[in-house]
Amino acid sequence: MMPAASVSGWYYSHPESKYFGVGKINKDQVEDLAKRRPEMDLETIERWLRPVLDY
Repeated sequence: MMPAASVSGWYYSHPESKYFGVGKINKDQVEDLAKRRPEMDLETIERWLRPVLDY
């Protein structure tokens, strides 16, 4: 595909499908993730998760 950063996919749906939203993430959850992902610092994780942070 051109350009190389293009995204393509098949999307399926069903009339009885149920969807859910992701709830807000608390500080303790982010700190736990940072412990399990030592290659990422806390600030980077918070930047990536900013839209769903609850603090």
